[in-house]
Amino acid sequence: MILMNLSASLSLSAALLLSTSFAAHAGKITLSAVGDIMLAGSGAATFARAGYQYPFAATSHELRRADISIGNLEAPLATGGNEFTDKKFRFKVNPKAAGALKKAGFSVLTLANNHIMDFGSRGLQETLEHLDRHAISYAGAGGDIEAARKPALLERNGKKVAFLSYSLTHPVEFFAGVDRAGTAPGYSRYFREDIRKARSSADYVVVSFHWGAERAVHPKPYQTETARRAVDAGADLVIGHHPHVLQGVERYRGGLILYSLGNFAFGSLSRHADASVMARVVLDGGVREVELIPLNVRNTEVRFQPNFLKGKRGREVISRINLLSRQWNTKIVFEGGRYLVKPDKPGLGQAVR
Repeated sequence: MILMNLSASLSLSAALLLSTSFAAHAGKITLSAVGDIMLAGSGAATFARAGYQYPFAATSHELRRADISIGNLEAPLATGGNEFTDKKFRFKVNPKAAGALKKAGFSVLTLANNHIMDFGSRGLQETLEHLDRHAISYAGAGGDIEAARKPALLERNGKKVAFLSYSLTHPVEFFAGVDRAGTAPGYSRYFREDIRKARSSADYVVVSFHWGAERAVHPKPYQTETARRAVDAGADLVIGHHPHVLQGVERYRGGLILYSLGNFAFGSLSRHADASVMARVVLDGGVREVELIPLNVRNTEVRFQPNFLKGKRGREVISRINLLSRQWNTKIVFEGGRYLVKPDKPGLGQAVR
């Protein structure tokens, strides 16, 4: 009888421990964010030959580890459409890429950028259909302005995350209208209202902006102003794209601003786009932890397949971000083999120089 009571007591204690542990982590969400994804251009022949899972082969295990993984889809997944010829670069990706993006681990893709409308409303509509077919959520573009501004809502671990996406790049002909398909314009009157609405139905709000100047390592003043307005309106995390190179990181009033994550899997041989990071963000009552994982995206080396950087080359990437983030007194530190964005409170790790 004593043994039976002891066994029951131990079982009850274990159950209580597991229940307490689950409750402590029930609301925690890990989010992995990467930069621009464009599976065409100079990489088209490689992707066609090696398959569209090829560019994610070295990184998909990390993408799939997160509760949610997000990237910026910078080209329509389409076979048809009317090409917009009033710009130098236009891209279109084989729809087979949609399945590869899903298998790589992407949960949500942002579409508000200067290429998603390269093949008009038909190209966009095809893209949305392919993403729907593979159960990949999206934000930032749609059949009209209302649809383009609609957030993607994902639920993980008992909490809801709203994703919004906006473009502040040309051509303005790509912006959606009342009766026109396109991208969500990043106007203050739009994103502040949308963020406030999203807060009413979600526990966390993540906002993406396509902004700034290509190859610029410092954000323009309007980027800083826009990002801070988004946080003031209720955004927990702001993610920037378009420069194709890394920009700095800012902690602002409890929110996190990643001004530019640079390229990820991108079909270009540009010598300027050489390094990037995967940002792993823990949402737990706000932005709890931020880890930056260095990436080699120099396609003359990695042949359109981003790879993680370790050792000296990884430290060099983090040192670059530290230098770019100095203006906001943000520091990335090394702790336990990881590069962490230092929280607002002191006493974490050793700064990377």
